[in-house]
Amino acid sequence: MAARAAGVDKVLASRAEAVRQDNEAEFLADVDPGNQSLLAKQRMLFANLRQFGFAKLSYEQLREQFDQSLVDRYGPSTYAVAVAMAYQIEGIDPVPVRTMLGYTFTRRPDGRWMLVSDTDLDSRLPRGSHQEAWDIGKVLVKREPRVLVVVEQNQTALATSLAAKAASAVKAVSRSWPGGWTGSGVVIALDDKVVRGADYSLPKNAEDALAMATFVYRTLPGEVSGTGERADSYVVINPRNRSKVDARTLAHEFTHVATAPYGTNAPRWLVEGSATYEEFLPMDGARDLALDKYREKVRTQYLPKAKSLPGDAVFFNDSSSSYPLSWLAVDYIFQRYGGTELVTLYQEMAALGTTQAERNRIMVEHLGLTEAGLFQALKKAAA
Repeated sequence: MAARAAGVDKVLASRAEAVRQDNEAEFLADVDPGNQSLLAKQRMLFANLRQFGFAKLSYEQLREQFDQSLVDRYGPSTYAVAVAMAYQIEGIDPVPVRTMLGYTFTRRPDGRWMLVSDTDLDSRLPRGSHQEAWDIGKVLVKREPRVLVVVEQNQTALATSLAAKAASAVKAVSRSWPGGWTGSGVVIALDDKVVRGADYSLPKNAEDALAMATFVYRTLPGEVSGTGERADSYVVINPRNRSKVDARTLAHEFTHVATAPYGTNAPRWLVEGSATYEEFLPMDGARDLALDKYREKVRTQYLPKAKSLPGDAVFFNDSSSSYPLSWLAVDYIFQRYGGTELVTLYQEMAALGTTQAERNRIMVEHLGLTEAGLFQALKKAAA
């Protein structure tokens, strides 16, 4: 067992070093030479990885995944193992982050270990913590300051357009999010409908969603906690609605990126309301919105029909009203209490708002109002 682990560790270390040193031959040296399909896929993977510019890259064995059918297929020395890929993209990731892979190895006659498959374990890996942009097909990576855009290999014009929009959105969120934001924006716009945590094959996402922020993990699900410790987010664009994405769309998603480190327990109205609030603010290269008119529209069209702030469980059942009402609530907090109070409220809700009682306690502490009280305050302001 120890010799096997050491042998596979040697292969993994060699592959990471090969990417850092731009050595394709070393990267492919321990891939099954008789599997032309796997070789071609690994060659493509190497070319993709080289484009991202990793400041740090390593691979670590996590746990064996025994499967008798794999032993029957590859032979008695078969070793299937979950692997953590730890990386930090230069100028993008504030800390090293992790994604999960599944590799199958067999031992050669000379005692060295050989990669025979990188897909056998895919169905067992945690949803959203694998299938990265570099795994799916040939890509093109374009960079701007604090921006990285990933598109299909021949989509140069799309990459240029998205990079300009992303740069504008990063600047806008950095300028207007209370306390500032110093992070970076990653935008993935591939033809594939399932990338990272985004699944645009689902009917609820396929038609309407423009983009979504998908979590990047400091520790993987199951390592420290069931859901993993989240460090950041990358934005994945719906290939069906790619032409509709503008700088304001990306500002919305980058607000989710900026707030991802806070935690996951904030109410949906605060999460989406904050992102929509940022989306609607003045932005370079985007037409200014008539916010006074929009505020009046929400107050007259949506607020009278509502009985409360949109709850987490039903938020997306009627997005056409949930988003405006959430924007109105955040707009009220911002105007009445200020941006600093909004951010501290968000941070505490995201960290501790696991129950309605906790959320109400935090709301009263910061605003002197429960969620129900905030809704009544919106009604009163509209009247």
